[in-house]
Amino acid sequence: MKTKEVTVARIYTMEGHDQFNQALDILHDEENIFGVTIIRGIAGFGANREVHTSSLLSLSLELPLIIEFYDEPEKMEKTIGVLKSRLDFKHIISWPAMAYID
Repeated sequence: MKTKEVTVARIYTMEGHDQFNQALDILHDEENIFGVTIIRGIAGFGANREVHTSSLLSLSLELPLIIEFYDEPEKMEKTIGVLKSRLDFKHIISWPAMAYID
């Protein structure tokens, strides 16, 4: 089994905005990123401390979304710059990782 250094990034955003569709297009069609997953949260809050939840008592139409993706470090640095400049994402984190390739 081979290993390869990669960078993993997460973008925290909200449903109800078209940003995640635009980000998916950039990651898939333009930047050709190796792996992407979009995760819908059942509850969350951000810097403004407003809670968004899928509870029937306080159903929010804007649930949290996490866009997670990974690729080679140099490619990720460029892609994160593209995403920030074109879509104005405020909450992006990244970290180094190892991919295990068969």
